Amino acid sequence: MNTRTVAIVPAAGRGLRMGGAVPKQFLALGGEPLVVHSLRVLQRSPVIDQIILAVPQADLDYCLNDLAVRFGFSKIRRVVAGGKERQDSVRHALEHVPEEAQIVVVHDAVRPFLTEQMVAAVAEAADREGGAIIALPMRDTVKQVGTDHRIERTVDRQPLWLAQTPQAFRREPLLNAHRKAHAEGLHATDDAFLFEWAGHPVVVVEGSGENIKVTRPEDMVIGEAILASRKANKSA
Repeated sequence: MNTRTVAIVPAAGRGLRMGGAVPKQFLALGGEPLVVHSLRVLQRSPVIDQIILAVPQADLDYCLNDLAVRFGFSKIRRVVAGGKERQDSVRHALEHVPEEAQIVVVHDAVRPFLTEQMVAAVAEAADREGGAIIALPMRDTVKQVGTDHRIERTVDRQPLWLAQTPQAFRREPLLNAHRKAHAEGLHATDDAFLFEWAGHPVVVVEGSGENIKVTRPEDMVIGEAILASRKANKSA
């Protein structure tokens, strides 16, 4: 079977802000590991042909021989050891993407509320434009503040968007951007930054406020509320 679109899920973080000994991507949300919610959507998506999961070295066997099997994630073809930073984990996974693949979709393991529509939209936009991200327009008033905590100016929020994942890119230029950044010691907070830095266009696809990133304990409370709301809407 041809592999056209590959999803990379970086899930190697330690989640120190969450506290405890269990990495946040494996904490229970709705009775299931957090990462399972993202993987389930990618498994279901007709756009995704293959999934590569990047996890801590100690969790390789668990993810490949337990989690993937137990939840029926047949699209997980590889589980690779992540790196020290998220960027390293994505680069490690990119090296395992088949050369025949044209589009790579990168999605954070700790954003459990992506949808199939988001995946399809960014993949289609990346195919057309080169790169695309899910993002939200800034709705709050933005202040630029000095080191003395005094407001210096109010920033025009009209052109400002909050970047999320999934993010999708053409495979070869993304791989080259990661390799170049690694060689030059450049560190980025998301893959779109590297794609832009390498001179490639990236467009924005508007997402959803539910597409939260779980980084702190209170985010798990919000996540449980979103799950409950979705279940209620399905049963209504």
